[in-house]
Amino acid sequence: MDQKIDIDWTACQGHGLCAELLPEHITLDEWGYPLVDGNPIPPRTMKRARRAASDCPVLALKLTTTGAPL
Repeated sequence: MDQKIDIDWTACQGHGLCAELLPEHITLDEWGYPLVDGNPIPPRTMKRARRAASDCPVLALKLTTTGAPL
């Protein structure tokens, strides 16, 4: 099962820390809000993805599991 990044848009305030911590998956739009690429998080970047989610000032970033177990 893969994990991906989801954003709680009602909580996000556009601080941009997530894009600094995980630039290969998150960029910022013209207003400073995150744009997620939607790709699964590879194992080599999972530690930084967890840090981005835990360090979000308003906890708007979540890691979710995709796919069904076989």
